[in-house]
Amino acid sequence: MPLKDKVIVITGAASGIGEETARLFASKGAKLSLADVQGERLQGLKAELEQTHPDIKIIASTVDVSKRGEVEAWISTTVSTLGKLDGCANLAGVIGKQSNVVSIEGVDDDDWDFIYSVNVLGLRNCLRAQIPHINKGGAIVNASSILGLIGAPNNLAYASSKHAVVGMTRVAAKELGPRRIRWKEVDYSFLPLGRTAHQKELPATVEFLISDASSFMTGVALPVDGGWFC
Repeated sequence: MPLKDKVIVITGAASGIGEETARLFASKGAKLSLADVQGERLQGLKAELEQTHPDIKIIASTVDVSKRGEVEAWISTTVSTLGKLDGCANLAGVIGKQSNVVSIEGVDDDDWDFIYSVNVLGLRNCLRAQIPHINKGGAIVNASSILGLIGAPNNLAYASSKHAVVGMTRVAAKELGPRRIRWKEVDYSFLPLGRTAHQKELPATVEFLISDASSFMTGVALPVDGGWFC
């Protein structure tokens, strides 16, 4: 699944799945533009990747995806510096303080707004900024959750925000299909296999979905859940 010299942007790149995805894509020779609200951690990752892969180009920008202006400036800088945009991995997301804890009637407005500002409005900001620049035949992968496909008690804000991610991905797949822009979405979860997924197990799925190996897939919500959804 060649990614060499493709320009790929990754949100949520300073930790977790985003960080491991950046490492994997760097090892495949992709040119990367990384974004995260955790600026210091992000610069540390950039320094690491530049040392281990000195032949690739990397941009690292401190970006709050809930801020439209910051997202648009980041994408504009990416295209002007690296010359194009081939793929996007929108992996930034938050769970909030009340998930798995608070019932519907106890949902706090501030926690709800925080979850939606990142998971829903943040993704909206990314899509609006990315779509005008992405090349024909490019791919955009959005991170959801298994709770974007099913319900679970005490998860009103988080689950509904991830259902929104699934909906936005499917709408975009229909709308942007004529431009041959492919849209995919991955749904992570805890695993009935008796363990949680290791962060290094998940980026390969993002690689497959963003690469030409999945060229006839779009609008798909792909569970990576060890059997939860089956």
